[in-house]
Amino acid sequence: MSTAEGATQQRRPTVLDQLGGVTGLVSSSVPVLVFVLVNTVVGLTPGIWAALGAAAAITIWRLARREALQPAVSGVFGVAVAAYLAYRTGSAKGFFLFGIWTSVAYGGVFLLSVLVRWPLVGVAWSVLNGHGWAWRRSRAAVRAYDVATLAWAVVFGARFAVQYWLYSSDQTGWLAAARIGMGWPLTGAALLLTVWVVRRGDGAAAAAEASSARVEAAGVEAAGVEAVAGADPQDSTTRDGAELPPRV
Repeated sequence: MSTAEGATQQRRPTVLDQLGGVTGLVSSSVPVLVFVLVNTVVGLTPGIWAALGAAAAITIWRLARREALQPAVSGVFGVAVAAYLAYRTGSAKGFFLFGIWTSVAYGGVFLLSVLVRWPLVGVAWSVLNGHGWAWRRSRAAVRAYDVATLAWAVVFGARFAVQYWLYSSDQTGWLAAARIGMGWPLTGAALLLTVWVVRRGDGAAAAAEASSARVEAAGVEAAGVEAVAGADPQDSTTRDGAELPPRV
């Protein structure tokens, strides 16, 4: 491996980097905290504007630090939708409605990907790292990615179950606590499990790819032997194209 290739691999972002790093995960809780505090002290409308301002400030801060903007932009979008729902419902608990139903959608997608034998963690990992789809030929690799994908489905399912119950019970304060407590802590735990499982999936996929390469090489070699065995001994042309003198 060349020095340039090694440097490229060292700069390759991790899964945590794709989510904005630890600061990205923690800062995602700031607009929620701001909304709850301002709404409790002043009222719903100031709380909505304060949450939007906090999300915008985080985006500007990440831009100034030249950090990944995608997580911050996604956060602004999420806060904007949540604020709109809170405004439309006229209730502080409406701020959490978007996140509740988003959990259902995400959990359903993760679960469906396992059922159709295309576990989403394996698909995402292949796209991020360009490893291809050799892992699908290995039952061990597919099983490993199934475990990681189901872990994410459980995380999103748990978020929905707990937060929807709190939403239905009009417990806005506890709903905010559940939103934060089941946010980045559960995400971090799922990430750790994902990394642990993906490493084993990579090993199984590499073994499957090596086995496939050996089978292909054996097939090519067998085809070459058959071609040599079936060659006409009276042929006046050698393998490299040079002509032999005709036999007397």
